[in-house]
Amino acid sequence: MSYTEKFQNLADAARARVEEVQPSEVDALMAAGAIALDIRDKEEHDVDHIAGSEHISRGKLEMNVEGIIPDLDTTILCYCNAYNRGALSAATLKDMGYKNARFIAGGLLDYRKLS
Repeated sequence: MSYTEKFQNLADAARARVEEVQPSEVDALMAAGAIALDIRDKEEHDVDHIAGSEHISRGKLEMNVEGIIPDLDTTILCYCNAYNRGALSAATLKDMGYKNARFIAGGLLDYRKLS
């Protein structure tokens, strides 16, 4: 998919601000208490998602996250299909005070390659 230069610059800046987690680390992190957070649209989530993940679409993230994940120390693994929306979401969560907000490198697509 082709993105506008401004969007890609914004996503790249977000990606540089937050830690990325490799897809191979996701299951172990979730077993240790991390929350995988699917920030894609509901239609995307309904088709496929990481088992056990929470879902908040990117457009409602800031409004709804505190009701689902109230602890600012929780490790949150944001993901989309690749990395742009995941990185943007993790950066937003960091700005909201979530100290351990990260994103899954390569998103759901790379996570599925492990199966």
